[in-house]
Amino acid sequence: MMDPMSRLLLERAYEAVIDAGINPKQLRGSRTGVFVGTCCSESEVNWFFDKPKETHFGLAYYKNMQANRISYYLGLTGPSHCLDSACNSSLVALECAYQSLINDRCDNALVGGSQLCLHPYMSLQFSRLGILSPDGRSKVFDVNANGYARSEAISVVYLQKAKNAKRIYGTLVYGRSNCDGFKEQGITFPSSKMQSQLLQECYDHCNLSPNNLSYLECHGTGTTVGDPEEISAIETSICKKRTDPLLIGSVKSNLGHSEGGSGLTQVAKLIIAMETGIIPPNLHYTRPQESSKAIIDGKLKVVTEPTPWNGGYAGISSFGFGGVNCHLILKHNPKNKIKNGAPSDNLPRLVTVSGRTEESVKVFLDDVSKNS
Repeated sequence: MMDPMSRLLLERAYEAVIDAGINPKQLRGSRTGVFVGTCCSESEVNWFFDKPKETHFGLAYYKNMQANRISYYLGLTGPSHCLDSACNSSLVALECAYQSLINDRCDNALVGGSQLCLHPYMSLQFSRLGILSPDGRSKVFDVNANGYARSEAISVVYLQKAKNAKRIYGTLVYGRSNCDGFKEQGITFPSSKMQSQLLQECYDHCNLSPNNLSYLECHGTGTTVGDPEEISAIETSICKKRTDPLLIGSVKSNLGHSEGGSGLTQVAKLIIAMETGIIPPNLHYTRPQESSKAIIDGKLKVVTEPTPWNGGYAGISSFGFGGVNCHLILKHNPKNKIKNGAPSDNLPRLVTVSGRTEESVKVFLDDVSKNS
């Protein structure tokens, strides 16, 4: 038996290595770390309540195996562990991998995020907490925000030093995290003060002016408390140092909130924006909440239409309901192709394609013919 999250993470890890232009066999014995951000494993809940007679629970469902199994199968000898900081687990995992890389604790890193919704009881508990949207829509930053929609995500990225990279989607410039500590309102209440402090420390430490930010991917879940607190933190830490409105958005309006796996979906959205030159728009947004003064005053602008990506830097914020805050800064990796990548001569080229059906091969060949 195997936890489905572990199985899918194994697949994504292998794909990430291949996508980086590396033969997985070359990593065997290397100081490659594995950092997996995960939250509540609903597979565990399913095992305890629905299949109590099954054996080998530890090997099948313990969360540590999500990271350790990847290290085992690929033969990786770097740090290998799971991190759980609730909703921002996978972004914290990426930040930990970054710190391990720059402090020479590993040479490369596979960073994963996992969340599968397998047991209805978990959704019931979140609903009773009052944080889920009754209509199943995450209306991030909107006046009608009433909670978030739960979703699933299994993601893996391969992090390495730029000098060794064959393919670069973006550069991780800096990452940092902190914790709210004690709050009179309760442990799950977000702290705009500590979020603001984190943002200030991030940009001060890497000597980057907030004016250089092209876009900020917010945590933004669509809750009535969380969104205004985050907007307030951005206003006090970033907006006061900017001259132009800052574009903001949240992938949770598009995909829902994949909780422990959500941080890497934010990274994926930014990579899509960098690769295509278009920032995907937020959904379900009409007008801001009255408490979101920075949006009302025009200091922040929610992206509601496909918007050109102007390159430069982008920030990502992700927060856990236990008080952990994390922020990363990514830099666009421009790819200036001469003649759109076409060769400078007219020599014929052999094109090889494969597919599971004859029709799929024909689609590839037709595309090559149109663009040749």
